[in-house]
Amino acid sequence: MSMVPWNPFSELETLLDRYQRMSGKSAQTPAGGREAMKVNDWSPAVDIIETAEEYLIKAELPEIKKEDVKVTVEEGVLTIQGERKYESEEKNRKHHRVERFYGSFARSFHLPEDTDTSAIRAEFTEGMLNLHLPKMEKPATRSVEININ
Repeated sequence: MSMVPWNPFSELETLLDRYQRMSGKSAQTPAGGREAMKVNDWSPAVDIIETAEEYLIKAELPEIKKEDVKVTVEEGVLTIQGERKYESEEKNRKHHRVERFYGSFARSFHLPEDTDTSAIRAEFTEGMLNLHLPKMEKPATRSVEININ
């Protein structure tokens, strides 16, 4: 079993965002000014690497403080969530273009059955979150002959 990111709307959101950026249109909100569905403002890029001993998830989180990131595991799903805060404009300083994503984010991954969730380690250095997910040793399979009556 391999790790698969879980976000059913991610690809659709990405395509819609790219279209809107290319066409110069902004996202429309329904009447009343409320969003029909809450979606994350952005999702950080991740690499997932497997070795014989562990799975390694490397998430790019530039300009995010360690305190603004939360990692949880619940019912076999690992979730990384947090927020990149927008720099407000200062006096004598005007933003002409803002292309980077800001706001809240969340990424979830179904963990393989051989993941030892009690031994997960996290490191956060220079905008990179590295999650080390050790593998458990699989119990030796044994063969049992069943008598047929």
